[in-house]
Amino acid sequence: MNLLASIAYFFQAGGHFMFPILAVAVIGLAIAVERLIYLSKAKAENRRLWSELIPLVNHGDLATAESAAMASDSPIGRIFGHGIARSRVSSKREDVEASMEESLMEVTPLLERRTHYLATFAYASTLLGLLGTVMGLISGFSAVSNVNPAEKADLLSAAVAEAMHCTAFGIGVAVPLLILHAVLSSQTNDLIDNIEMAALKFLNALGLKG
Repeated sequence: MNLLASIAYFFQAGGHFMFPILAVAVIGLAIAVERLIYLSKAKAENRRLWSELIPLVNHGDLATAESAAMASDSPIGRIFGHGIARSRVSSKREDVEASMEESLMEVTPLLERRTHYLATFAYASTLLGLLGTVMGLISGFSAVSNVNPAEKADLLSAAVAEAMHCTAFGIGVAVPLLILHAVLSSQTNDLIDNIEMAALKFLNALGLKG
Protein backbone atom coordinates (compact mmCIF):
# COMPACT_ATOMS: atom_id res chain seq x y z
CA MET A 1 0.00 0.00 0.00
CA ASN A 2 2.88 2.39 0.70
CA LEU A 3 4.09 1.98 -2.87
CA LEU A 4 0.63 2.61 -4.30
CA ALA A 5 0.20 5.61 -2.03
CA SER A 6 3.55 6.99 -3.16
CA ILE A 7 2.64 6.52 -6.81
CA ALA A 8 -0.75 8.20 -6.26
CA TYR A 9 0.90 11.11 -4.46
CA PHE A 10 3.51 11.48 -7.18
CA PHE A 11 0.82 11.49 -9.86
CA GLN A 12 -1.36 14.01 -8.05
CA ALA A 13 1.61 16.26 -7.35
CA GLY A 14 2.36 16.62 -11.06
CA GLY A 15 -0.75 18.53 -12.02
CA HIS A 16 -3.09 18.20 -14.98
CA PHE A 17 -0.41 17.43 -17.57
CA MET A 18 0.19 14.06 -15.92
CA PHE A 19 -2.98 12.73 -17.58
CA PRO A 20 -1.94 13.21 -21.22
CA ILE A 21 1.49 11.77 -20.40
CA LEU A 22 -0.22 8.75 -18.83
CA ALA A 23 -2.36 8.35 -21.96
CA VAL A 24 0.78 8.38 -24.11
CA ALA A 25 2.36 5.75 -21.85
CA VAL A 26 -0.67 3.44 -22.04
CA ILE A 27 -0.99 3.69 -25.83
CA GLY A 28 2.74 3.21 -26.33
CA LEU A 29 2.80 0.15 -24.06
CA ALA A 30 -0.18 -1.34 -25.89
CA ILE A 31 1.57 -0.91 -29.23
CA ALA A 32 4.80 -2.42 -27.90
CA VAL A 33 3.01 -5.50 -26.51
CA GLU A 34 1.07 -6.01 -29.73
CA ARG A 35 4.22 -5.73 -31.84
CA LEU A 36 6.18 -8.11 -29.61
CA ILE A 37 3.42 -10.72 -29.86
CA TYR A 38 3.11 -10.24 -33.62
CA LEU A 39 6.84 -10.58 -34.27
CA SER A 40 7.12 -13.63 -32.01
CA LYS A 41 4.28 -15.35 -33.84
CA ALA A 42 5.75 -14.40 -37.23
CA LYS A 43 9.13 -15.91 -36.30
CA ALA A 44 7.56 -19.14 -35.05
CA GLU A 45 5.30 -19.49 -38.11
CA ASN A 46 8.21 -18.77 -40.45
CA ARG A 47 10.27 -21.56 -38.90
CA ARG A 48 7.35 -23.99 -39.00
CA LEU A 49 6.48 -23.24 -42.61
CA TRP A 50 10.12 -23.40 -43.71
CA SER A 51 10.54 -26.89 -42.28
CA GLU A 52 7.32 -27.92 -44.04
CA LEU A 53 7.96 -26.42 -47.48
CA ILE A 54 11.60 -27.29 -48.14
CA PRO A 55 11.05 -31.08 -48.20
CA LEU A 56 8.11 -30.60 -50.57
CA VAL A 57 10.14 -28.41 -52.93
CA ASN A 58 13.09 -30.80 -52.84
CA HIS A 59 10.75 -33.63 -53.87
CA GLY A 60 9.21 -31.51 -56.63
CA ASP A 61 5.75 -31.35 -55.03
CA LEU A 62 5.22 -27.69 -55.83
CA ALA A 63 1.42 -27.91 -55.84
CA THR A 64 1.30 -29.02 -52.22
CA ALA A 65 4.00 -26.49 -51.29
CA GLU A 66 2.03 -23.68 -52.92
CA SER A 67 -1.16 -24.68 -51.10
CA ALA A 68 0.65 -24.80 -47.76
CA ALA A 69 2.29 -21.42 -48.38
CA MET A 70 -0.93 -19.70 -49.43
CA ALA A 71 -2.77 -21.13 -46.42
CA SER A 72 -0.22 -19.67 -44.01
CA ASP A 73 -0.46 -16.19 -42.48
CA SER A 74 3.31 -15.97 -42.09
CA PRO A 75 5.42 -13.45 -44.05
CA ILE A 76 7.35 -16.15 -45.89
CA GLY A 77 4.11 -17.92 -46.73
CA ARG A 78 3.02 -15.02 -48.90
CA ILE A 79 6.46 -14.64 -50.46
CA PHE A 80 6.98 -18.32 -51.19
CA GLY A 81 3.42 -18.72 -52.44
CA HIS A 82 3.85 -15.96 -55.00
CA GLY A 83 7.22 -17.36 -55.98
CA ILE A 84 5.84 -20.85 -56.64
CA ALA A 85 2.85 -19.45 -58.50
CA ARG A 86 5.18 -17.41 -60.69
CA SER A 87 7.40 -20.44 -61.36
CA ARG A 88 4.42 -22.23 -62.92
CA VAL A 89 4.08 -19.40 -65.43
CA SER A 90 7.74 -18.67 -66.10
CA SER A 91 10.78 -20.87 -65.62
CA LYS A 92 13.13 -17.91 -65.60
CA ARG A 93 14.85 -17.29 -62.28
CA GLU A 94 14.72 -13.50 -62.62
CA ASP A 95 10.94 -13.54 -63.10
CA VAL A 96 10.36 -15.61 -59.98
CA GLU A 97 12.88 -13.54 -58.04
CA ALA A 98 11.12 -10.34 -59.08
CA SER A 99 7.78 -11.75 -57.92
CA MET A 100 9.22 -12.71 -54.54
CA GLU A 101 10.87 -9.31 -54.13
CA GLU A 102 7.55 -7.65 -54.86
CA SER A 103 5.91 -9.78 -52.17
CA LEU A 104 8.70 -8.87 -49.74
CA MET A 105 7.98 -5.19 -50.36
CA GLU A 106 4.36 -5.86 -49.40
CA VAL A 107 5.29 -7.81 -46.28
CA THR A 108 7.92 -5.41 -44.90
CA PRO A 109 5.47 -2.60 -43.98
CA LEU A 110 3.36 -5.14 -42.07
CA LEU A 111 6.39 -6.07 -39.97
CA GLU A 112 7.36 -2.44 -39.35
CA ARG A 113 3.81 -1.19 -38.77
CA ARG A 114 3.25 1.09 -35.76
CA THR A 115 6.77 0.56 -34.34
CA HIS A 116 7.82 4.10 -35.32
CA TYR A 117 5.01 5.50 -33.16
CA LEU A 118 6.97 4.51 -30.05
CA ALA A 119 9.73 7.01 -30.82
CA THR A 120 7.11 9.67 -31.57
CA PHE A 121 5.33 8.99 -28.28
CA ALA A 122 8.64 9.16 -26.41
CA TYR A 123 9.32 12.62 -27.79
CA ALA A 124 5.72 13.66 -27.12
CA SER A 125 5.98 12.47 -23.52
CA THR A 126 9.14 14.50 -22.97
CA LEU A 127 7.62 17.61 -24.52
CA LEU A 128 4.41 17.23 -22.52
CA GLY A 129 6.50 16.98 -19.37
CA LEU A 130 8.36 20.16 -20.26
CA LEU A 131 5.12 21.91 -21.16
CA GLY A 132 3.65 20.91 -17.83
CA THR A 133 6.75 22.27 -16.13
CA VAL A 134 6.52 25.61 -17.90
CA MET A 135 2.80 25.95 -17.25
CA GLY A 136 3.30 25.00 -13.60
CA LEU A 137 6.00 27.64 -13.17
CA ILE A 138 3.90 30.28 -14.91
CA SER A 139 0.96 29.45 -12.68
CA GLY A 140 3.17 29.51 -9.60
CA PHE A 141 4.76 32.87 -10.31
CA SER A 142 1.39 34.36 -11.20
CA ALA A 143 -0.04 33.13 -7.90
CA VAL A 144 2.64 34.73 -5.76
CA SER A 145 2.40 38.14 -7.36
CA ASN A 146 -0.39 39.31 -5.06
CA VAL A 147 0.20 37.35 -1.86
CA ASN A 148 1.84 38.11 1.42
CA PRO A 149 5.66 38.04 1.12
CA ALA A 150 5.79 35.52 3.95
CA GLU A 151 3.75 33.06 1.86
CA LYS A 152 5.66 33.49 -1.39
CA ALA A 153 8.38 30.98 -0.54
CA ASP A 154 5.87 28.21 0.22
CA LEU A 155 3.83 28.89 -2.92
CA LEU A 156 6.91 28.97 -5.12
CA SER A 157 8.19 25.74 -3.60
CA ALA A 158 4.86 24.04 -4.31
CA ALA A 159 4.82 25.31 -7.90
CA VAL A 160 8.39 24.17 -8.57
CA ALA A 161 7.68 20.76 -7.03
CA GLU A 162 4.63 20.31 -9.25
CA ALA A 163 6.63 21.33 -12.32
CA MET A 164 9.47 18.92 -11.53
CA HIS A 165 7.07 16.03 -10.95
CA CYS A 166 5.64 16.59 -14.42
CA THR A 167 9.09 16.67 -16.01
CA ALA A 168 10.17 13.53 -14.20
CA PHE A 169 7.07 11.64 -15.27
CA GLY A 170 7.47 12.73 -18.89
CA ILE A 171 11.09 11.56 -19.01
CA GLY A 172 10.23 8.41 -17.06
CA VAL A 173 7.72 7.46 -19.76
CA ALA A 174 9.98 8.46 -22.65
CA VAL A 175 12.97 6.32 -21.69
CA PRO A 176 11.16 2.93 -21.69
CA LEU A 177 9.38 3.83 -24.93
CA LEU A 178 12.69 4.61 -26.62
CA ILE A 179 14.16 1.33 -25.36
CA LEU A 180 11.14 -0.61 -26.62
CA HIS A 181 11.43 1.17 -29.97
CA ALA A 182 15.07 0.15 -30.27
CA VAL A 183 14.33 -3.46 -29.31
CA LEU A 184 11.40 -3.78 -31.71
CA SER A 185 13.30 -2.12 -34.55
CA SER A 186 16.20 -4.51 -34.05
CA GLN A 187 13.89 -7.55 -33.97
CA THR A 188 12.07 -6.36 -37.08
CA ASN A 189 15.29 -5.81 -39.01
CA ASP A 190 16.58 -9.24 -37.99
CA LEU A 191 13.32 -10.83 -39.10
CA ILE A 192 13.43 -9.07 -42.47
CA ASP A 193 17.06 -10.18 -42.98
CA ASN A 194 16.08 -13.77 -42.14
CA ILE A 195 13.18 -13.62 -44.58
CA GLU A 196 15.44 -12.33 -47.34
CA MET A 197 17.92 -15.13 -46.68
CA ALA A 198 15.13 -17.73 -46.59
CA ALA A 199 13.73 -16.36 -49.87
CA LEU A 200 17.14 -16.73 -51.53
CA LYS A 201 17.53 -20.31 -50.27
CA PHE A 202 14.01 -21.12 -51.39
CA LEU A 203 14.70 -19.67 -54.83
CA ASN A 204 17.82 -21.81 -55.11
CA ALA A 205 15.82 -24.89 -54.03
CA LEU A 206 13.41 -24.35 -56.91
CA GLY A 207 16.34 -25.00 -59.27
CA LEU A 208 15.37 -22.38 -61.82
CA LYS A 209 17.68 -21.23 -64.58
CA GLY A 210 18.43 -17.63 -65.43
